Amino acid sequence: MILLVGLGNPGAKYERNRHNVGFMAVDRIAADHGFTPWRARFQGQVAEGRLGDTRTVLLKPGTFMNLSGQSVGEAMRYLKLDPAHVLVLHDELDLAPGKVRLKLGGGHAGHNGLRSIHQHIGDAYRRLRIGIGHPGHKDRVAGYVLSDFAKAEEAGLDDLLRGISDGAEALAAGDDAHFMNAVAARVAPPRNSGTRPAAKPETRPQPATLPEPAPEPAAQSLSDRLRALGERFR
Repeated sequence: MILLVGLGNPGAKYERNRHNVGFMAVDRIAADHGFTPWRARFQGQVAEGRLGDTRTVLLKPGTFMNLSGQSVGEAMRYLKLDPAHVLVLHDELDLAPGKVRLKLGGGHAGHNGLRSIHQHIGDAYRRLRIGIGHPGHKDRVAGYVLSDFAKAEEAGLDDLLRGISDGAEALAAGDDAHFMNAVAARVAPPRNSGTRPAAKPETRPQPATLPEPAPEPAAQSLSDRLRALGERFR
């Protein structure tokens, strides 16, 4: 069993915020893979199901971002899991939009949700870092993460969430390479991937070849003509 945690803030006000991309990812997984309806539990919302052969509990903490560890710690202890079986999906400023990276352990890099989880279960859990880009200056970070994705970003965001869902079985199984391939297939599909046949090279009709004219007989010299004439009168 694994505990798959999406980070975000509860409530309609924050629903489309960049900070809530973890919520968005687990919502997509739950919808695409036939999980149970969300219900209140562990100071948050849970849905249960399977990803491939792996029994999976999805969790969206309802404690707000900076207290996420309370919900995660309670769920982990109840389910009798160790931190290695906890996977947290969260927004990442240091990755460009459309990029994801998997990580085990390490620091929280100032992310309030991760900081809280560190306090409650330590740092030996897995993370899926979902890129949202950086606003360019640290003074703009708070307003940026709590703002909605722009209209121009929505198509790319949808591709990314579909890719995460496509690779969810591999993610649950710890098959990081297949998971990353599934995301890449949605975010950056190969050219001419089978949706459109390759154009055939244009062939131009070749002009008809005319037969070479027969060579004209060589002109006879005057002496040859006189000799022929003499032969006729012999």
